[in-house]
Amino acid sequence: MDFNDKRMKEEADIEVLPGDDKSDSSVDLALPNEILPEKLYVIPVATRPFFPAQIQPVVVDKDRWQGTLQRVAKAGHNYVGLVYVGDIDVETASVDDCPAIGCVVRLHNVTMVDDQMQLVAQGIKRFKIESWISERRPMLASVSYPTDKQKYIDEQEELAEQTRAHGMALLKAIKELLPLNPMYPEELKQYLSQFSPNDPSPLADFAAAITTAKGVDLQDILETIPLLARMKKVLVLLHKETEVAQLQTEITAQINQKAGEQQREFFLREQLKIIQKELGIEKDDKTADTDEFRSRLENRTVPQLAQKRIDEELKKLSMLQSGSPEFSVTRNYLDWLTTVPWGVHSKDNLELSKARELLDSHHDGLQDVKERIIEFLALGAFKGEVSGSIILLVGPPGVGKTSIGKSIADTLGRKFYRFSVGGMRDEAEIKGHRRTYIGAMPGKFVQALKQVEVENPVIMLDEIDKIGASYQGDPASALLEALDPEQNSNFLDHYLDVPIDLSNVLFVCTANQLDSIPGPLLDRMETIRLAGYITEEKLGIAKNYLLPKAMKKAGLKARQLRIARPALRKIIEQYAREAGVRNLEKQLQRIIRKAVVRLLEQPDEPVRVGVAELEDFLGPPTFRDDRLINGTGVVTGLAWTSMGGATLPIEATRVHTKNRGFKLTGKLGDVMKESAEIAYSYVVSNLKEYGCPEDFFDTSYIHIHVPEGATPKDGPSAGITLATALLSLARQQRIKKPLAMTGELTLTGQVLAVGGIREKIIAARRSKINQLILPEACRWDFEELPDYLKANLSVLFADHYRDVFEFIFK
Repeated sequence: MDFNDKRMKEEADIEVLPGDDKSDSSVDLALPNEILPEKLYVIPVATRPFFPAQIQPVVVDKDRWQGTLQRVAKAGHNYVGLVYVGDIDVETASVDDCPAIGCVVRLHNVTMVDDQMQLVAQGIKRFKIESWISERRPMLASVSYPTDKQKYIDEQEELAEQTRAHGMALLKAIKELLPLNPMYPEELKQYLSQFSPNDPSPLADFAAAITTAKGVDLQDILETIPLLARMKKVLVLLHKETEVAQLQTEITAQINQKAGEQQREFFLREQLKIIQKELGIEKDDKTADTDEFRSRLENRTVPQLAQKRIDEELKKLSMLQSGSPEFSVTRNYLDWLTTVPWGVHSKDNLELSKARELLDSHHDGLQDVKERIIEFLALGAFKGEVSGSIILLVGPPGVGKTSIGKSIADTLGRKFYRFSVGGMRDEAEIKGHRRTYIGAMPGKFVQALKQVEVENPVIMLDEIDKIGASYQGDPASALLEALDPEQNSNFLDHYLDVPIDLSNVLFVCTANQLDSIPGPLLDRMETIRLAGYITEEKLGIAKNYLLPKAMKKAGLKARQLRIARPALRKIIEQYAREAGVRNLEKQLQRIIRKAVVRLLEQPDEPVRVGVAELEDFLGPPTFRDDRLINGTGVVTGLAWTSMGGATLPIEATRVHTKNRGFKLTGKLGDVMKESAEIAYSYVVSNLKEYGCPEDFFDTSYIHIHVPEGATPKDGPSAGITLATALLSLARQQRIKKPLAMTGELTLTGQVLAVGGIREKIIAARRSKINQLILPEACRWDFEELPDYLKANLSVLFADHYRDVFEFIFK
């Protein structure tokens, strides 16, 4: 049996319902006053409840409901009850899921489509399930037909008038709703004319049926038997539906208006283009782009290779369709090529007097750094131009490295561009992406030239000591070409793929330390160290720059807040002792915030901050005065850190005399441990020369400790300090002079040079130590220091440890 035969057999199994002869084109509709059966077969529906006076197609599953429809056909009345089960699957719904109130419908035109049965249902009347005769499919129930008794009480004229008034209101509300929703067909409007306010019950059901309310709300109306109460609920639904329809109409009108304006503008522009083209005064987009690119190159000195590439790309652009992907790629490439400032230079300001004045107005202190910058500018003034150079500013955080770079640009009168390379891991950030990639862009140097529009700007590379590397390449290696004066005249960006001259760019790099900068990159830079500020310099910076800037930002006037000079000094020494001034600025901002609170509470009383009031504004001091540790075996050293200089006390003691031994504590690094071992070996081998008992260390277990054990310490500069502590212990002679020292010691007693002399001098002055011992090899570093740092200092320059011994112990 083929599929068609099988389908014919299935259709033959369903008896044609009386009055549904398919050969007859007329359909007999049921009338509401017909006698309805007391037993009804029940079919659940899920989408929404069915209402009386509603005619609508219904689709049911053939396998589950074919038997029920056959029973209905055999009963001869063609009536079935439809009940709303909500979110429950109609295929698995049971009698417990069916509500008590439903709608009895008459079936018309039952047809089969694939696995479903389609039928037209005509709503007749509400029914109420009194009891279930069959709880399994086909579900059969004993039903009754509730009626609103108030409908037949004609003597209650007032109630009848209310019902009629509500009926007219329903009719009016429906007529207002129908024009607002284009989904309602014209036939529905004609069907509405069959209802009358004199018989409002079908009208109320019809009104509820045409709304888009939730199924639960519609079921509530279906279950409301009293007519007047039902009509009130339906009016509420119609009112909501009308509001939604009006809002939808407004939204649609706004969208149509906007779309109409855009279409009108588009058509007008197209007409304008055609008119201009006919008159010969308009060019297409491709020609306009080409003319724009050519106009950018006017009055510019484009290298021959770059000009050749531009001409080739312009020719290529003219042959491409504007809608092709290659067109946008070529256009973007030409856009970048023509925005490079080929041959455009700004004029340098080489007047040294103005340069000094500008540097002094922007920066307090840093005289040595200013002199280096002036020397650099003087060389350019002597030549008549400042050629491209690479300057590296090294110093702790907050000492003004970035601001000095900006001041260099202002001094020269050059454009300034800054970007940070800290954490950069992709070399394409430096040399650009190749054009084959989607979203490709040139590197940072080309972007900088485009923004500043000259070929000789000052470009600052911030945090160059924190540059990274990854599988995407090594940016530090990519910088080698850009920062090499011998190569950067032909710097090749991967995106532009033509040489660019960076030889006139003044590169200013900043770093906190040199250790993490690759050697080949460091070799290309001229290093200028910014060691930090002493208290007097910080005092001037706070008074002249930081405090006025913070008060202006907060909107304070000078008469409203006054911080005494001794208070500023205490802030610097006990709250912001770092080498830079960034933390000092934060402390001043804290004071200003608290002062603003007081001024808002007492506007007429100015705020005065002295030494006694500091703790009220800033709390307990963060730093205490460095207390020099005295005693046998105790010596003060000097150390360099990334935050500046610091004093470093070293303690040595004999633990016991049972056996020989040597112990180190204080979180020391490998280099410092080796320095301690060298000092121990040197002292033990020269005890007689330095007047110590020759058997002192034979039976002594020695313990050397460097306080602040949580702070890592490393480096060779504590060699002579460690040796002095061991000799003080062996001679049982304490150091009476308040002095500090630094220097590397060898096994033969030579005192070698160390770094960070400026930072160490600043740390000694901060601790009020005026006597220092430095390596002879560092004499020049000391002599280069400004006079205010060397003032009132007594310095011994030692070439051999015997010089240190003679100075301390004799």
